[in-house]
Amino acid sequence: MEVKIENSWKEVLKDEFQKDYFIRLTEFIRTDISSGKTVYPAGPLIFNAFNSTPLHKVKVVILGQDPYHGPGQAHGLSFSVPPGIKFPPSLSNIFKELHTDLGLMPPDNGCLDRWASQGVFLLNSVLTVRAGEAASHSKIGWIEFTDSVIKTISAKNDGVVFLLWGNFAKGKRELIDSSRHYILEAAHPSPLAGGAFFGCRHFSQTNEILRNSNKEAINW
Repeated sequence: MEVKIENSWKEVLKDEFQKDYFIRLTEFIRTDISSGKTVYPAGPLIFNAFNSTPLHKVKVVILGQDPYHGPGQAHGLSFSVPPGIKFPPSLSNIFKELHTDLGLMPPDNGCLDRWASQGVFLLNSVLTVRAGEAASHSKIGWIEFTDSVIKTISAKNDGVVFLLWGNFAKGKRELIDSSRHYILEAAHPSPLAGGAFFGCRHFSQTNEILRNSNKEAINW
């Protein structure tokens, strides 16, 4: 699996790509595909978050856990789906909170690349999944890789707003230098959280932090 990734990321992560765990990871995915299993997202989209948001442009990080495992859903941006795909429940709840928080009506599609182009890094901790098998690639090395990515953002950038939704994401707090960055925590937007995500107002809070840091707010 050739890594096709934006140049600023390629440079800072070049050592990761040479490590044994990453080489084993790519071999695992190749084996899955050669044995007839469908892996999401498609190869060119595995690093879509990185290609959409270069390191120096990262202002906000929204951390997801695992790609969607249904047909046509995953395209390499956490919580996002391509145009024409029905909103998954978590994404529907994100849009509901945006309406409550900022008065924004739900968009006509669930593609969040408009956020990514503004500096919102939409990172899943696991970057691939077998079709129909949630978390099927969660133990092949991706978490080691994306933990390194989070540490890299923490070390190289300043004043990034990290949105940690749910216990899994909150567990990444220790990777972030809280003296240099902002960490906002909430329940996961999944309906399984019983609506505890609602009222977090993370979108307005993020924009307030960015404005106070003389950065351009996000047009959610």
